[in-house]
Amino acid sequence: MTAPKKRIAILGSTGSIGTQALDVIAAHPDAFEAEVLTANHNATLLVEQAKRFKPNAVVVVNEEHYPIVKDALRDEPVKVYTGESALSSVVQMDTVDLVLTALVGYAGLKPTIKAIEAGKPIALANKETLVVAGELITSLAREKGVNIFPVDSEHSAIFQCLVGEFHNKIEKVVLTASGGPFRGKKSAELKAVTKAQALKHPNWTMGAKVTIDSATLMNKGLEVIEAKWLFGLTTKQVEVIVHPQSIVHSLVQFEDGSMKAQMGLPDMRLPIQFAMSYPERLKSDFPRFDFLNYPALTFEKPDTETFRNLALAFEALNRAGNMPCVLNAANEVAVAEFLKDRIGFLEMSDLVEQCLEKMAFIKTPGYDDYVNTDKETRIRAFEFVKRIG
Repeated sequence: MTAPKKRIAILGSTGSIGTQALDVIAAHPDAFEAEVLTANHNATLLVEQAKRFKPNAVVVVNEEHYPIVKDALRDEPVKVYTGESALSSVVQMDTVDLVLTALVGYAGLKPTIKAIEAGKPIALANKETLVVAGELITSLAREKGVNIFPVDSEHSAIFQCLVGEFHNKIEKVVLTASGGPFRGKKSAELKAVTKAQALKHPNWTMGAKVTIDSATLMNKGLEVIEAKWLFGLTTKQVEVIVHPQSIVHSLVQFEDGSMKAQMGLPDMRLPIQFAMSYPERLKSDFPRFDFLNYPALTFEKPDTETFRNLALAFEALNRAGNMPCVLNAANEVAVAEFLKDRIGFLEMSDLVEQCLEKMAFIKTPGYDDYVNTDKETRIRAFEFVKRIG
């Protein structure tokens, strides 16, 4: 018998991960179908996607765009909803088999919680959900018996290395980092960096937020926190190494000393497809890696003195409680303000450090504590921007 199609809800279908997920669905129409598509502002692309993939429902979170989307889809068999609350409702629909959370930042937390409460498996591309509330999310997933499949290339690599090894003890995992566009540069060279320079990633094509995070190494810091929760690790079991070629996506070392690595050309469609198809591997036409094109794969220690965000992320993880939530909220403000040319490249780390120093520590936060921490951190972050502006 042919397995039924897996019906996917894509939260953030107009972003980088969302559009690539739809590429995967288009390439495997017998395995997947788009059940729900959501976007925040990009109404035009959402309408195009809805007309092509004919989902059961779409959500445009920004209510100003609702009339446009509703009118454009009036002749389509597609339900149209709007508002943040609609995100939390559509993920609980009976017709959804898997929720791909590709929203950017803190916005992914609440709908992910609602999806888990409804027993929906999660394909997680929104690393901030585990950064902000890792203990809450993982304990809820255990309670509901829900699997969380990682979509980030590094965490997908670790997951793929662990398939068949789940009973074996991990000694450590090693997350690889490209080093971003400014690898090798020192602070003096980074004072006048522009957003155009920071948005030119050498290996990956990603959204603006993730690309800036990669340039500051905050992205790797967030991934360290995510790895701790995804794989039940201690802080000491997570290492970061710079690998400029981005061919080795991450490694796992077991207690006997042996290591496994997952390798391939930089292409986010592969980890997206694996998360959606697990435990099966589906045939793909993705470009294949050729060792002869990469005669040397190199590795180096990250420069945490210049790129302080990685060290700040480890600090937040070590302090635990609500500190990773503070880290994330401060960083979201910092990146947004940098993209608006209101603060400099190095001042992003200054802002995050200030918030970590000033915000009240909560040892065992609940959901309301995370909400309040996020809100208060953003207020403090904007005050920092005003002071230096």
